[in-house]
Amino acid sequence: MSMARQPDNKSADKSAANLKSDDSALIRELALLLDETSLTEIEIERAGLRVRVARNVTVSAAMPANFQPAPVAAAAAVSAAGADLAKHPGVVPSPMVGTAYWAPEPGAKPFIDVGSKVSAGQTLLIIEAMKTMNQIPSPRAGTVTQILVEDGQPVEFGEPLVIIE
Repeated sequence: MSMARQPDNKSADKSAANLKSDDSALIRELALLLDETSLTEIEIERAGLRVRVARNVTVSAAMPANFQPAPVAAAAAVSAAGADLAKHPGVVPSPMVGTAYWAPEPGAKPFIDVGSKVSAGQTLLIIEAMKTMNQIPSPRAGTVTQILVEDGQPVEFGEPLVIIE
């Protein structure tokens, strides 16, 4: 449905036809730009003309054919075990939310291993929070009996990290 007034003379008709072909060329050019840049939408305004070109993108996640959801009872057992470890007298809890790393950089020797003797103030691991690397010091001297987080694992405030006895 067009609300535009039709011109009365033939030269205006010819100019309107040129504008339509220019518009379709612009739309084709924008659609090509979408494909080249992997964008999903592009909008341009030029000389009072606004053109928006978008494409529908559907994302689907494929599940492996042999996927079995974890039983709820197992998850409850794991969280109960985590709660028991949090009460352990030698636990070192996370002082912040972030990502735990065992070593100062990828491929480097870890700060500690199970069985390592540590002194008070010695770095146990690093937690990255907001692009800042925070060293987590040992609160006491002792032997590392368990490391409760994986390298690169997200951790929550208060989550048990290490047990030192």
